[in-house]
Amino acid sequence: MKHAGLGEGIPPDNSGNDEENETLTESLRSKVTAIKSFSIEIGHEVKTQNKLLAEMDSQFDSTTGFLGKTMGKLEILSIRSQTKLLCSTMLFHLFVFFCHLLD
Repeated sequence: MKHAGLGEGIPPDNSGNDEENETLTESLRSKVTAIKSFSIEIGHEVKTQNKLLAEMDSQFDSTTGFLGKTMGKLEILSIRSQTKLLCSTMLFHLFVFFCHLLD
């Protein structure tokens, strides 16, 4: 029993489609390979940048600690200097007052 309309009498010509498919497949394969290599390079760059950021974070933390200690020392020095300045000013005023009384 023969089925009507199943390509009887038409020679199969799939060679053009096969070549086109092979060309497109090869093009797609090369693009996927390029994207893969780009993603690997991006991964390496991200790791490098993360390492640099971690080092910078550590340096900023140590600098912040150093500056905090320095500010604390400056505050203590400022308080001591103000006390010394106040005492010196009071002594000067008392000296001037007594000198004025003696005249």
